Order: sequence, then C-alpha cells, then structure tokens
Amino acid sequence: MSFTTLMNQVSSSACAVQTTQEWSQGRAAYGGLLAGLVYEAMNKKNADGRPVRNLQISFIGPVSFEHPLYLETEVFREGKSVTQILGRGIQNGRTQIAVMGSFGHARESVLSVKSEPCLFPEIPSELNAMPYVEGVFPEFTKFFDFRYITKMPFQGSKDSTLRGFVRFKSAQTQMGISQVLGLVDAWPAAPLPMLNSPAPASSLNWTIEFVHPQPSLAAHEYCQYEAVTEHTANGYAHTRAKIWNMKGELMAISQQTATIFA
Repeated sequence: MSFTTLMNQVSSSACAVQTTQEWSQGRAAYGGLLAGLVYEAMNKKNADGRPVRNLQISFIGPVSFEHPLYLETEVFREGKSVTQILGRGIQNGRTQIAVMGSFGHARESVLSVKSEPCLFPEIPSELNAMPYVEGVFPEFTKFFDFRYITKMPFQGSKDSTLRGFVRFKSAQTQMGISQVLGLVDAWPAAPLPMLNSPAPASSLNWTIEFVHPQPSLAAHEYCQYEAVTEHTANGYAHTRAKIWNMKGELMAISQQTATIFA
C-alpha cells in the first residue's frame, strides 16, 4: 500500500487504521507514517482549514501490525486565529504516539523575513541511489528514493552533517503535509553515517514547523534535505534539519531527539 493510500484510511477524527508490515522500522511501524496518520485525524477537527504551523510528536511505544491503531483527537482551544489540537494513536489500550499541533490563520504583520533560497549544486540523477540492504536498513525505506551527498549510514563518516535528496519511489496522488512528514522522517538519525557498523536508533521526540504559504511539491519531485547533529552523548542525539523543494523554497524546519544504541 502506498503512503497516501494509508493516509486515506483516516475517514474521521476518531477511527481505527491498520498499518502493514512493509512499512516497518525494525519491530514496529515507521514513525513518519504514524505521525502522518495522527495528523490526518487532527486536521479533520480543524474545522475552518487553518494551516498547521507546528507539530510536537512523542513516540511513546512501538506500534505493531497485528492490531489496529485507534486515532483520537481533542481540541484544547480554538481562538480567533489559532487552534490547539491533541492527537493520539492508541493500541491495546495504550497511547503509543501523541501529537500536539498548532493550526493558525495568517495575520497581518509589519514583520516579514523571508528564508534564503537553497539550491544544492549536486544533481540527484548523478548520485548513486541508496540500495536496500535487508537487515541493515528498515523495510519502509524501499518506498523512498534516497540520493546521498554525504556518506550513507554506517560508513564511518567524519562529518556530523547529513545531506541529500529524497522522494517517494512511486508518485503519490497528493502531496500535502502528511507526505512532507513522511519525506522528512524517512532519513536516518543524522549521526548514523558516523558509525562503522549497523546499530539501531529510534526517534524519541520530534518537533516540526511548517512554512506558509507552503511551497508546492510535485508528485515525483525530489526534496533537498540537510540535518546537523548539534550534540550526541550517552546514547542520545540532538539534531536539527531543513527541507526544501527543488526550487530552493524552504518547506519545513525539524528538530529531533533520537536514541542511538551504539
């Protein structure tokens, strides 16, 4: 099932969805997919279509494929411009993912600072695609076309920055916020290329902010991605990242805390 097909399971703000093994990340479902599903449920409570400004995502426990994931949402506050919504993914009576979202209308302001365009000099088609290696890379990565500029995971890189291009291997029928979540979280934790051998890692907490008006992204377009490791020690890595479309327009700013088991 494609990423967008799975997103389309979300028919109401309180419903059950089923993930599939092909979207696994180790023993559990891929985090970017789960974040997208919860966001879709939250957005259905966003009655007047306020653009999502920020999502704060906590990955609490693994989501298995044997049981449905129940999506529940609650509107905490709906102000004149901003709505705060909580979304949860519940399995076997336990909250496994929680998302707090801020949705806000545009307001007139005297302040306007535009992000600088970013265009990587490399051309995706001239870079080697990351191969899928069973037992080394998560199964869900088979759905993405990665073109690394810096080294791939577990190649003993001396660079704490990860940079490259990514797109869905199959063109999606729609490209919205959920698909951007999938593209951003598809990348491994930024420090993993610095390791010399495979090691598991998982996201603990993820904050992502969306630029509006949200730049357009074509169904089969690459995104430019850069993640910087700000600090890593004691099994935890703190990273920040940006993602741009191929016109160099900033789409989102991301920050993650990841656990590294190495």
